Amino acid sequence: MLLYNLLLLLRKIINYQYRTMKKIVLILGVALSVLACNKKETDSNEFKTAYINTAELIDKYDKFKDEDDKFKVKSEELGRPLEAKVRAFQSEAQNFQQSARAKGPQWAQQKGAELQQREQELGMEQNALIQQLQEEGAVLKDTLISEVKKFIKEYGKKKGYDYVYGTGDAATILYAKDNYDITKDVLKELNETYKTTKKDEKVVTKEGEKK
Repeated sequence: MLLYNLLLLLRKIINYQYRTMKKIVLILGVALSVLACNKKETDSNEFKTAYINTAELIDKYDKFKDEDDKFKVKSEELGRPLEAKVRAFQSEAQNFQQSARAKGPQWAQQKGAELQQREQELGMEQNALIQQLQEEGAVLKDTLISEVKKFIKEYGKKKGYDYVYGTGDAATILYAKDNYDITKDVLKELNETYKTTKKDEKVVTKEGEKK
């Protein structure tokens, strides 16, 4: 039963990561729509509009991919000790069934209660791990959304746009001409900015190691 629960745990971790990325797409699309709707109305002939495919943005933004990979590795590392405990418990439970006949009912009752207690403790540890990953995933999601929203807002101001909409999985636009799609342009600047940031972080890390 516990081994089955562990598999469910690992699936929950994987599914949580996927849902986290999907939520980023949805929230980002809605956020872009709200930013657009809050813009003070002017003559429609003066509007400079564009839209971003938020699903493509999430899929191709290098930082999203890097952070998702890091979170997956961390999830696996955090789950590894629990997996080892579960396998050890499973082995002991199998030995218990074989030993119970030889050692008698009194030993079997005492050992059975001990194993039941450990099973409950492992279940609690599993739930705590899931909660920890959910909380850390939520922080990561909020941070990434905030960074991208800030970048798009600055990009829109720099390029002189009145409205920047979001589309894709969080569709707020049912139709728009392709020439209004600025997804690739935004992605290019986002990835270039992220690449520069990564280089700067490596330099700081190396200087810190020298000290």
